[in-house]
Amino acid sequence: MSTRGKGSRFGYRGSVKDAQDFSANQDAETLYNAMKGFGSDKETIIDLLTSRSNAQRQQICAGYKTLYGRDLIDDLKYELTGKFERLIIGLMKPPAVYDAKELSDAIKGIGTDEKCVIEVLASRNNKQIHELTEAYKEEYESDLEADIVGDTSGHFKKMLVVLLQGTREKDDVVSEDLVAQDAKELYEAGELQWGTTESSFITILGNRSFCHLQLVFDEYQKIAGKEIEESLRGELSGDFEKLMLAVVRCARNTQEYFASRLYKAMKGMGTRDNTLIRIMISRSEIDMLDIREEFRMKYEKSLHNTIRSDTSGDYKRALLRLCGGDDDAAGEFFPEAAQVAYQIWEVSAVTRMELKGTVRPAPDFKPEVDAKALRKAMKGFGTDEETIIDIITQRSNAQRQQLRQQFKSQLGRDLMADLKSEVGGVLQKIILGLMMTPAQFDAKQLQKAIQGIGTDERALIEIVTTRTNQEIRAINEAYKEAYHKSLEDDLSSDTSGHFKRLLISLAQGNREEGEADLTRAMEDAKELCSSTDEDSGSMESKFISILCMRSYPHLRRVFQDYIKLTNRDIEQTIKNDISGDLRNALIAIVRSIKNKPAFFAERLYKSMRGAGTDDRTLIRIMVSRSEIDLLNIRHEFKQMYDVSLFSFIEGDTSGDYSKVLLALCGGED
Repeated sequence: MSTRGKGSRFGYRGSVKDAQDFSANQDAETLYNAMKGFGSDKETIIDLLTSRSNAQRQQICAGYKTLYGRDLIDDLKYELTGKFERLIIGLMKPPAVYDAKELSDAIKGIGTDEKCVIEVLASRNNKQIHELTEAYKEEYESDLEADIVGDTSGHFKKMLVVLLQGTREKDDVVSEDLVAQDAKELYEAGELQWGTTESSFITILGNRSFCHLQLVFDEYQKIAGKEIEESLRGELSGDFEKLMLAVVRCARNTQEYFASRLYKAMKGMGTRDNTLIRIMISRSEIDMLDIREEFRMKYEKSLHNTIRSDTSGDYKRALLRLCGGDDDAAGEFFPEAAQVAYQIWEVSAVTRMELKGTVRPAPDFKPEVDAKALRKAMKGFGTDEETIIDIITQRSNAQRQQLRQQFKSQLGRDLMADLKSEVGGVLQKIILGLMMTPAQFDAKQLQKAIQGIGTDERALIEIVTTRTNQEIRAINEAYKEAYHKSLEDDLSSDTSGHFKRLLISLAQGNREEGEADLTRAMEDAKELCSSTDEDSGSMESKFISILCMRSYPHLRRVFQDYIKLTNRDIEQTIKNDISGDLRNALIAIVRSIKNKPAFFAERLYKSMRGAGTDDRTLIRIMVSRSEIDLLNIRHEFKQMYDVSLFSFIEGDTSGDYSKVLLALCGGED
């Protein structure tokens, strides 16, 4: 079951705390001096205001007025500008007043900032909602509910009004009968209904406690066979859909929701500063440490580093102070995050995943019949691509090899040559790839990666880091037979340094096999730990020796012991301390050991994401994994990206090429 957050288990989880030996008047005097004369001492302003709690800042405001007869916020506005001013002024307002200001700006501006309204109202508890509505009335002499009703419409408006009542049930009482009843009602209101009964979603998601809703979501998944988020995306639309998804995500894990919002605020071109400022201020005394942890686990980099690379100047310094620490720095990685990383390796160590491909041998296979049908499809004017696709994608590789032999013995023709002359473009590449043996196909991919204009290091890494000893040895033989030279020689002449050493080591196909040696695993972990204190060359050599030679089961234990020794996952150390192609190759090894289908799912996603398709990668993975673990890759893809591989391919490719890929994919999840 999903968990909502960690405040109750870990005590105070904000990044900003009450300052010790606090004196409001002394702080007021310091701020006055910092703003006196020409220019202002912004460093002092940042240091002081980001190290005081909000309650203490209110006392400073009162002390400032008493001492100097001036309004501190007005003086700060006069001295500061831009995003930095917005951040500092936001810190100076009581939380409810700040939320009220954000909602007022969102409603009263040119157009409504629905994302702001959704974020605030979906994430605040009853007490915060009540204080917010009171503050809004006092500050703007207007009713928040009336203003929202006047600015929104439809089911979106209805759900916002429900949330504004602040009447969500408390977490301490959960009825098992009501859990089952609510899950059934949501299912019947959505999946079983022609059209959706939105009122059921509004009532249940708007009023039940988060603890109760977590159980409802688990029960819903059992009934519907899918997560409630998937149903909401299919049944709802627009701002109403976004609001309901935000409520679900907050109910599951509020801190993960905010981590995701922060990441999106800084991802891509430009920064959504209003979102960044709002979250950093509003969560700094609630759960910023947990948000940092969720961010680190979800995006494999610290919130601190992300802010540092995406902002600048005094604005950046203030944000980093609110962040409260760098989880990528030595000794800063959260113990709980380390425990989660350890458990992931534990699961990886004990799980014996049953690998399943999507392409299986065709029953009642008759190579002579297939050969005749293929010849007919390519004979005369025009080509029957549909028949070619149906036959080749519905046969196993072993059957395709029999088919090649039969085509030659029966018709005296080379099937590969005929296919090459009849189909072109990316369709030709994937069809010919399917007709090669796995070793021939991998050898061809490696040769292209080496001999093309510039080396395709990603293809080299993907193949040599994921193949078994037996597969590597078969590739070496196929490479020598096809190109009359050794793979090792070509790798040596086309790469250099430690990256070359890693590739050649893996290309030997001599990785140890067998279970983990627990004593040796701890020794290896200690060696990896100590290597980070040495010069980069020595460290990289040790990483290559251990990661390229030890068996997968052994390395899983090494990586667990590494976490025990350092509180860090091995992947983060590689990212921080190693660079370039060697870094990418070592990370590929680690991810393959952790979960190879997930590694390929990520590669597939990246090959189709954004503008243009990386067809070479897409073809390589779909062909090479179709009889090994493509079904597992499909399941990982759906879990990781909340969309099926089938629909992703369908949306990114077209024509006969798409038909081949979808046939290999094997079905819609």
